[in-house]
Amino acid sequence: MSGDPPRFLRARDRVLPLGRKTYMMAILNLTSDSFSGDGVGADLDAAVRRAVQAQADGADIVDIGGESARADVPVRDAGDEAAQVAAAVERVLAETDLVVSADTYKGVVAEAAVQAGAHMINDIGGLLHDTATAEVAARYGAALVINYTLERPKVRPATPPQYDDLIAQHIAFLREQASLARTLGVADESLIIDPGIAFGKSHAEDIEVVRRLGEFQEVGLPVLVAASRKHFVGSATGLNASERDEATAAVTALAIAGGADFVRVHDVLGNARAGAMTDAIVRGRVDDLAPTSESWPWAATAERVPGTTISRG
Repeated sequence: MSGDPPRFLRARDRVLPLGRKTYMMAILNLTSDSFSGDGVGADLDAAVRRAVQAQADGADIVDIGGESARADVPVRDAGDEAAQVAAAVERVLAETDLVVSADTYKGVVAEAAVQAGAHMINDIGGLLHDTATAEVAARYGAALVINYTLERPKVRPATPPQYDDLIAQHIAFLREQASLARTLGVADESLIIDPGIAFGKSHAEDIEVVRRLGEFQEVGLPVLVAASRKHFVGSATGLNASERDEATAAVTALAIAGGADFVRVHDVLGNARAGAMTDAIVRGRVDDLAPTSESWPWAATAERVPGTTISRG
């Protein structure tokens, strides 16, 4: 399928209009082995506090994950992961108004999360592990993020990947997997694609994806970019993971300019501010910030500054 993206995203009972703002997806890791060192582990109260703060900082969505994507970390027992993620989903829904996403490629975890109330499934495996996440999304009307990946989850390529045409091959994969999701019953208005920064690419290729992000509009679905603190940012800046938030905000701005509808971030406050400014430039109508009778310095009731021609509103 190609053409304009759906003008809204449907995630169960939530409907997110597209085109006028970029949605901030906060990262919430229920692990202690995240590459960026921001996991809360088994501390459910800490997870809820993190989600509440993310909402205050400008998050629209929280992405709750119970297993690190790192290939050097063992696969977690799916039953234990499902129980922990479901408990976090329930608590976060009770204490925030956020759209809740489950970051998982495992059907049993997705099922538990959605039964607990999650609105979205973020499958970093791109349906390569199996198709269970799509089946869960179809059954409950949840949104589904399909992530580009070269290998199945937790598998590191034995040799560096070689692409004849980096972007064309990414687009072909995402089209094929979106088509698969549709055959399993996921509606177009519930699908999102993610070009998979750090999944099967060199750091130079990650940058190329960001540079050419606009080409992913060909798939005809809204785009999520998950680049926060990732290693290509460190390669470009020489910074450790905990120091990469300002550089990530630059990627966020460029991703929005390239057509991203969603960005997945650690530092919600900084990226939400960068996103609001970028949205005003990229998505805003020409008259959105036009002067009015109430805006400084045109307000008729504003106090005059003695000795000048200006007013203090």
